Amino acid sequence: MDRTAQLTAHALGSGIAYDPTSTRAPGPAGPGSLHVRAARVLAANWTGGSTVPSRSLYPHQWSWDSAFIAIGLRHLSPLRAQTELETLLAAQWADGRIPHIVFNPSVPLDAYFPSPDFWRSSTAGRAVGAPRTVQTSGIVQPPVHALAAWLVHLADPGLSRARGFLATVHPRLAAWHRYLLHRRDLGGGGLASVVHPWEQGMDNSPCWDAPLARVAPAPARSFQRADLDHGAAEDRPTDLDYGRYVRLAADYRDAGYADRQREFAVEDPAFNALLIASEHALANIAQELGAAGTARHARAERLTAALVERLWDPEREIFLCRDLHGGPIPERGVSGLIPLIVPELPGEIAAALVRTLSGPHFGTGTDLVPSYDLLGAAFDPHRYWRGPAWANTGWLLERGLRLHGERERADAVGAAVVETADATGFAEYADPYTGEACGATGFSWTAALALDLSRRQHAAHHGQRSHRQLQKMDKS
Repeated sequence: MDRTAQLTAHALGSGIAYDPTSTRAPGPAGPGSLHVRAARVLAANWTGGSTVPSRSLYPHQWSWDSAFIAIGLRHLSPLRAQTELETLLAAQWADGRIPHIVFNPSVPLDAYFPSPDFWRSSTAGRAVGAPRTVQTSGIVQPPVHALAAWLVHLADPGLSRARGFLATVHPRLAAWHRYLLHRRDLGGGGLASVVHPWEQGMDNSPCWDAPLARVAPAPARSFQRADLDHGAAEDRPTDLDYGRYVRLAADYRDAGYADRQREFAVEDPAFNALLIASEHALANIAQELGAAGTARHARAERLTAALVERLWDPEREIFLCRDLHGGPIPERGVSGLIPLIVPELPGEIAAALVRTLSGPHFGTGTDLVPSYDLLGAAFDPHRYWRGPAWANTGWLLERGLRLHGERERADAVGAAVVETADATGFAEYADPYTGEACGATGFSWTAALALDLSRRQHAAHHGQRSHRQLQKMDKS
């Protein structure tokens, strides 16, 4: 048995047999078959301490990828899911930030750009506490980590308690939230700001076009893109946009990664909604450890009020990004729907978001949710975050819909994510109309979240009792 087969068999924890060399194209099948195929992807991308998003395109550890990956791994190996998060948090900076990339020193520098020699974290970030023993980037990604940690704990509370998992991660997660709530409240209104499109995670969204237009791009000759070696140019950001990304990152690095209002500073609804959801999860973690979670829940309520006050657009019935230099950005992105995951979201706003999700701006007829307005001038069904559907946003919307009582709609969105993931070989993203694969295949968070959603579907189909058990297991 080769290494991939060994790891997959270990992850499955069962006697399920399969041919690891099979080239059969993945297609619609029962939960068991998808379980095996998803486990195979996650085994192939496991490095021993963490999971890469894609062996070819993203050969290091990514922050919010690892959080989503852990959510799926908990069904295969709770221990490995805990290790995934522990490995990421071990690279945390002293100021509390969790870097968006933790670099694997065994990977050649030219395998990914920007590489460690661009970020220079241990030197450029020394004043704000970058670690000296591991190389990282200097920017962050959305704070889904505490939610992931809580779900991982619930998958096997006995193992979690025996290992002291929550006791280990809690202080690091608390420091991460303090960093966002204090160092990143650049607008003074109580919300966290991002200082680079890569921080929000939806890198190439048209929501960034207006604030990015102020940024002079880095000269094309000053960097060499590696992503085009592994992905079609028409699916990836343009050279102009990439030059602006490089300029912003270099300027932040050259300022010693100090947080202040920068040329690009945006309050994003999805980023802050994830912070709210994770504040609630962190309160549950504190209570599990014997401390009061009341202050955390109260903080989440204040953040919810700030989110509604600053980013809700009642006429468009969607949350908008706010450019701290230019005001609300009048673009409808999937980020504006993600606040459905917020528990205390006012009922009338949740209902309006459901209408928007089902309406002409996001309703494709396939139940795949596009990453950008179908009627927007910049819509492109294949280009990175400018229209394609993604598994992680589908997973978040499924969770949010279910939270607000939209069970049938949640079932439909979840089923579309699972079916498309399986049919495309767990593609990075997909055409929201046709389900055609885009980007990398064998993508880790697609496999992990399809696995998680298929488990929910399987429980629902096998009786109300099992469905209630799954809901209890996922309660956050």
